[in-house]
Amino acid sequence: MSVKRVLIIDDEEGLRSVLADLFADCGYKAVAVGDGKAGLEKALSDEFDLVMLDLSLPGIDGLGVLCELKEQKPDLPVIMMTGYASMNKAVKAMKLGAYDFITKPFDLNEVQLIADRATEHQHLIDENKYLKEQLKLNHGFDNIIGANPQIQQAYVMAAQVADSNASVLILGETGTGKEYLAQAIHYQSNRAGRAFVKVNCGALPETLLESELFGHEKGAFTNAVARRIGRFEMADGGTIFLDEIGDISLTTQMKLLRVLQEREFERVGSSDSIKVDVRVIAATNRDLRQAIADKAFREDLLYRLNVITICLPPLRERKEDILVLADHFVRKHCKETGKHIEEISPDCMEMLQSYSWPGNIRELQNCIERAVILCHGRRIMPQHLLLSTGDEKPEKPEKTAPVEGELRSLADVERDHIAFVLSKCDRNQTRASSILGIDRKTLRNKIREYGLGTETAD
Repeated sequence: MSVKRVLIIDDEEGLRSVLADLFADCGYKAVAVGDGKAGLEKALSDEFDLVMLDLSLPGIDGLGVLCELKEQKPDLPVIMMTGYASMNKAVKAMKLGAYDFITKPFDLNEVQLIADRATEHQHLIDENKYLKEQLKLNHGFDNIIGANPQIQQAYVMAAQVADSNASVLILGETGTGKEYLAQAIHYQSNRAGRAFVKVNCGALPETLLESELFGHEKGAFTNAVARRIGRFEMADGGTIFLDEIGDISLTTQMKLLRVLQEREFERVGSSDSIKVDVRVIAATNRDLRQAIADKAFREDLLYRLNVITICLPPLRERKEDILVLADHFVRKHCKETGKHIEEISPDCMEMLQSYSWPGNIRELQNCIERAVILCHGRRIMPQHLLLSTGDEKPEKPEKTAPVEGELRSLADVERDHIAFVLSKCDRNQTRASSILGIDRKTLRNKIREYGLGTETAD
């Protein structure tokens, strides 16, 4: 860890010496100068973590130095030193951006306490800035992986609309990267400094979703023991990502439509309207046009959501990107695990290319992560993938003619077939629902209906 550096600007030689010794004892490297002009030049030409600045200085006074410092280095913390007779100037200094002030004669322990607090505060600010910069870099459009024309077009469109406030609807199968794209749009927009709030609408029952989105007041319903802030309030000034938007009820759709139209809502149990400035990005793997035809989705809500519509292709339609993505995930998980895997074997490449990837990019990443964990050499081999080849088909149960007296109901046949497919897919819901030709929500309902257990993989 680097040594913290402090600049002391004071025209009293004795005080400069005392403060320099104090900071040296506290682990700082101290530099001291005796007038405002020299202090300002030193502060601007060198790097410091803290400036101790006297208000009354010959030449350029403390306020003049402070103004110039805040113009040139606004994040540099400055602690003003002043006598009781200059309290008005000290208050003015705080308004100009000084971190704090201390009055002479001062307690050295107090000086140390305020100085440590100022540098720690600045450290948190710097760390926060770094994290935001990393988020922006990690979710940049230049991080796009793949040469598929559809995916390239999707990211070009996302980059074009990032800085607008337009609602965006992202369409694509589960695991195609809809959430990643939503994050990229947010972190490359002018809202990047504010919250990115995610809500999985399909994972919450209707009774809880409204409270989750809009919040509730104490006593609004059973177990509402305190006021709760909803996700829209949390996202004020930023972006809210509504995943699986096609699964919400018509009642909640109507309330969501009002937020999009009027930018206001009420908490559950309250009649007070709350205004918000939120950008909405929604995503779904459902055919919303068909849902409208089935009277399950509001057409006016769709028009509000799909000001910009971006479609992400499934991985099976971007075969040219599979090996590039696989190599990316190998490097990513090697970095996380400390392993040194150099390549994917040709047999593995063929398996990756021939597999249909019903779980899309998410399934590919899980597959590669598992392979990296299992691999103890320099090359990933077929046995590390634990992946069936594209030519293999699920084993079918032996068909036998029904015996008289043993005719079975359609529900019994359906239950046994779903149980069979789940067992062959290691209870992976994504793969099982793809084989069965139903969506995951329907499969989950069938699992509950037939008592087939709840421990299923995604």
